Amino acid sequence: MIKTDILIIGAGPTGLFTVFEAGLLKLKCHIIDALAQPGGQLAEIYPKKPIYDIPGFPEVMAGQLVDNLLEQGKQFQPGFTLGERAETIDKQEDGSFIVTTNKGTQHHTPVVAIAGGLGSFEPRKPLIPNIHQFEDKGVAYMIRNPEDYRDKSVVIAGGGDSALDWSIFLADIAKEVTLVHRRNEFRGALDSVEKVKELKLLGKINLMTPAEVVGLSGVDQVENVIIKKEGEEFSLEADSFIPLFGLSPKLGPIANWGIEIEKNAIKVDNTLDYQTNIPGIFAIGDVNTYPGKLKLILCGFHEATMMCQSAYKIINPGKRYVMKYTTVSGIDGFDGTRKEAEKAVVRAIDA
Repeated sequence: MIKTDILIIGAGPTGLFTVFEAGLLKLKCHIIDALAQPGGQLAEIYPKKPIYDIPGFPEVMAGQLVDNLLEQGKQFQPGFTLGERAETIDKQEDGSFIVTTNKGTQHHTPVVAIAGGLGSFEPRKPLIPNIHQFEDKGVAYMIRNPEDYRDKSVVIAGGGDSALDWSIFLADIAKEVTLVHRRNEFRGALDSVEKVKELKLLGKINLMTPAEVVGLSGVDQVENVIIKKEGEEFSLEADSFIPLFGLSPKLGPIANWGIEIEKNAIKVDNTLDYQTNIPGIFAIGDVNTYPGKLKLILCGFHEATMMCQSAYKIINPGKRYVMKYTTVSGIDGFDGTRKEAEKAVVRAIDA
C-alpha cells in the first residue's frame, strides 16, 4: 500500500506542477499515469512542439517544459506509479480514499487530484476514404520529431493552435509547407495567425483558405494530396499529410467514480478550489469544466495552486497556514514563521 498526502492522477504539466506547489506546503505527492513516462501529451504526442504562452518563456519545447517541471519538483521527492491506469476508488470510514490501478497497485490518500488532461485520447481523423491506407506512410496525426520532415513537402490541415504552431515551426525545416483550412478564420492564437500570414507573404508558407483536403494518392507512400477549393479539385505534390483536428477525449474508469460529469469533463467548483461533488476529490487542468474554463497549461498551474491550499486544510484540520513568498523564504524556508519572513523582507530592503 502506497501512502501519500496527495494522490495525483495524471503526470501531465498540471500534475507535475502540483508536486511543487504541494511541496511548498510540506505535503507529499504520488502520481499515477497510464503512460510509461511523465509528461502526458507533451511527452507522448508532441515533445518537440514549441509552446509560446508559458510565463517567462518566449518559446519552450513541450519536452523541455516537462523536463523543467520534473526538475522543479524533484526536490520534494514525489513517487510515481507509471504504466498503470487508476481503475477504482474506495472511500474509507475516515474520509480518505484507496485508489487501485488496473495492475492492482493500491494507494491510500486523504486527497485525490485528478489532473488527467483530456483522459484517454485518440486523434480526430478527417473523412478521407483511403486515409487508413497511408497511415505511417506519409500520414501522421501528430508530430513527434520535426526532423522527420526536413527538406520534405508537407501539407498540414487544421485551424487551431497545433496546425498554426507546427506550420510556423516547420517553415524553417521542411522544403515546402502548405496549410489548408476550411474557413478563412482560425481558432488559434491571434499572434500565431498573424505569424502565418507574415510567412505567407515571405513565401515560406502556402496558405489555402477556405479549402479542404478530400483525397490522397500514391503507390506505397503519399505522393499527392487532393485539395478542394472554391468547388474545384486539384492535386498537390506532397511527401506528408498531417491533419491536426485535435483529440477525441475519453475519461475512462474515472467516469464511473460517482463524480459529476458534463460533456466528458469533470464539473468542479471554481469559486474556491476546484473540488468535485465528492469532498476530497479535486479536478485540475484540461480534465475539468466550469463557467469560463480555458484549456491552457497556465490555467492548470493556477488551479493546482488553489487546490493545494484546500488540500492542506483537509490534511491539517484546524491548523492555520500563513502564506509566504518564495522570493522571501526560498524553498527551504516554507516551514518558518511569519515573523521570520518579515525579518527577511527587512533585511532584503536594507541590503
